[in-house]
Amino acid sequence: MLALRLVRGTHPVVQLRRLLVAAAAAGVGFLLLCALGYAVGHPAGSAEAVLRLLWCVPPLAATVQFAVAVARTDPSTRPRPGLSAIGLGPARLTAIAAASTAVACTLGSALALLFYLHLRGDITGLPFDGAAAGLLAADQPLPLAAALTLLAIPPVTAATAAGLSLRPRKARTEEPSPVSAVPWGVSLLAVGLAVETYAARGSGSGVLAGWFITTVGLALMGPGLTHWCGALLQTVRPGAVRLLAGRVLMDESRRLGRPLGVVCAVGSAAIAVVTAYDGAALGPLTWLGVTVVVGCTTATLFTAALESKQSRTHTTEALRRLGAPPTVLRTTALLRAGALLAVFVPLTCAVGVLAAVPLRG
Repeated sequence: MLALRLVRGTHPVVQLRRLLVAAAAAGVGFLLLCALGYAVGHPAGSAEAVLRLLWCVPPLAATVQFAVAVARTDPSTRPRPGLSAIGLGPARLTAIAAASTAVACTLGSALALLFYLHLRGDITGLPFDGAAAGLLAADQPLPLAAALTLLAIPPVTAATAAGLSLRPRKARTEEPSPVSAVPWGVSLLAVGLAVETYAARGSGSGVLAGWFITTVGLALMGPGLTHWCGALLQTVRPGAVRLLAGRVLMDESRRLGRPLGVVCAVGSAAIAVVTAYDGAALGPLTWLGVTVVVGCTTATLFTAALESKQSRTHTTEALRRLGAPPTVLRTTALLRAGALLAVFVPLTCAVGVLAAVPLRG
């Protein structure tokens, strides 16, 4: 009940982010139900049904990542003075954040079930002249237990990930530099491209596994590359603006680098598909999955940028009290964005072109 009260009493912008999480969970839930419908309608095609279910993993992972980012920026679950005295310590706030995430994703799963049943004609008859009847196996009974099990995956996964991400941790005296992880990321990137090359003419599950390994590699490289961007901005006799921009990038490399790496992986996959298949027509379910993945990864990056901005509130206020003009803050933001684009855009294009080579054959 406390989680529901906090959900109702928050700022409209926070509510909008939660509704976006619910919408993403609804898209994932609908894809899972469509995979179930294909399995029910094609009992002999178990391999294709499993492959369709596996291709629901990227939208699910993107949705979970976005849900965790929204939970991290939720002001209602942020530790504040005095809350521990009324029993709302860090552990309790983490549980509330996980519960709020579960509520949003459960709402999305419920909407997905209602829309799926509506398209099947189980509520008010077949809509759209029965155009989706064959795709959703409307002539077969829907196994309710299997449907509810699949729809429980997004809320349970997102709530668990949010709880693990926000759980109280012991303070570390010294954190390792994000640049120790770049060689591991490069290695995983090479392995992922090799797996995609090997599996390009085989099963689609191999291509999916290669793309997943590539994504993990780019996510590991992201913080280190962001740290290097900040270091490069401060080289060759920098002024105050470049020093400030570079220091911010170095301090926020972990927070911004991972979502940047994931967006880089999604962009490279899009480049590979467009290059290899020359803009071939995609089905409606594929477009839905692409929309969920692109939308969630982009929204996660913007949410991480917002969290980074909120963490620098005291520094920004101190600069303004010292008389720093507003143009300085805008210039530093443009410098940070320009440095990141100069590194990650060519990397995205290069990985996309390399991934498209085996798909052409």
